Amino acid sequence: QVQLVESGGGLVQAGGSLRLSCTSSGLTFSNYAMGWFRQAPGKEREFVAAINWSGGNTDYADSVKGRFTISRDNAKNTVYLQMNSLKPEDTAVYYCATGGIMAKMRSGGVDYWGKGTLVTVSS
Repeated sequence: QVQLVESGGGLVQAGGSLRLSCTSSGLTFSNYAMGWFRQAPGKEREFVAAINWSGGNTDYADSVKGRFTISRDNAKNTVYLQMNSLKPEDTAVYYCATGGIMAKMRSGGVDYWGKGTLVTVSS
């Protein structure tokens, strides 16, 4: 059974930083692309970032490019999302996801989802 467990969410002031983590089990982590999505209140879930199996390639939504960094540690079965210069519009539930191909994740190519962690950015 595949499980993705997010952690690291919380309340932060605008301009601050947070690092999200997602630890996986039940799959060969190093074989999979990993990604982050988010869903703000009243909005649809949207792509944030993805990383390929080795960590050598990444993909970002334009709204977070230059502020967020996705990385992974295959030895720890964990993917991270470092979020800097946070804005109130970054407030959302952030979901970890896994898929076979990084390039397809932004268009919904996801096999498994985590349950999410809430990030709230105050102005």
